[in-house]
Amino acid sequence: MQVKNRLLAWSLAVTLAAASGPPVRAWNDRGHMTVAYLAYQKLRPATRARVNQLLRLNPQYGDWASSVDRQIPGGSAEEKNMMIFMLAATWADAIKRDPAYQADGSQGGNRPEGSPDPAGNTGYADRLMHKYWHFVDTPFAEDGTPLPAIPTPNAGELIRLFREALASARPDELKSYDLTWLLHLVGDVHQPLHAATRVSRALPEGDAGGNLVKLDCSKCELHFFWDDLLGRESDLPSVLGAAQKLPKAKAALARKMNETEWIAESFRAAQRTVYSPPVGPGNGPFALSAAYRKKALALAKARVALAGARLANLLNAELD
Repeated sequence: MQVKNRLLAWSLAVTLAAASGPPVRAWNDRGHMTVAYLAYQKLRPATRARVNQLLRLNPQYGDWASSVDRQIPGGSAEEKNMMIFMLAATWADAIKRDPAYQADGSQGGNRPEGSPDPAGNTGYADRLMHKYWHFVDTPFAEDGTPLPAIPTPNAGELIRLFREALASARPDELKSYDLTWLLHLVGDVHQPLHAATRVSRALPEGDAGGNLVKLDCSKCELHFFWDDLLGRESDLPSVLGAAQKLPKAKAALARKMNETEWIAESFRAAQRTVYSPPVGPGNGPFALSAAYRKKALALAKARVALAGARLANLLNAELD
């Protein structure tokens, strides 16, 4: 591929466009697209061909292809496949904004209780959002408050289910659905606040992964600060340019392929780094220091790099 040779021109085009219009703001999309970009570089040729084949079965494939053509016209077939792979990693969030999908379950769909099929793996005919598949609310307390049970099903259980399906003789349409979810969920569980919730006497069920912890700015929450760490622009040229500069994942860590370990790492990172000073007890508002922001950015880059390497290893190993 000639991606590196084209980045300068693409980045210039983005800079000029930004001067005439508002930026696209969505760290979730940017982060997941970055994970997918890093993974695609490490896929074996046979695995690339197989994921490209499966993604064509997603109902949004035509929209992804059109988006690539609009943003980066004239790319090679391989470049286009890579960028469709990147956009596919955002699908599990995009359906939350799609009126064709239902927010199932309680608490606005963030808990599985009440869903008609919380753990079903039935493919694209499933029009439930399954918001509770995106995280594992592993609780911890600093004030001795009893810990609630971890809600199930959750991201860890679904990653295990989907990767087993990829390695099985299940139909390709189901594998396409499971692949598209995996592209997203592997990234999700490497975000520390997708693996932890702080329990306290004031919030005995937890702070919803930092969503209930306020910062000293209008409409700011701790969770969204962490979501935005890699930047907010999600256009393909911007994501590609930034992804090239990320540090490489440590090889020994990238070889860890148990999703339970990935979640445990994120949980420990949340305890050590996310909820470290100036984030104190209670729900804020807290003013984040420059030192906190620098440490958070370094951790976010490392977690995204690991997610990309591990996603590639998973697909190379499991995809039939």
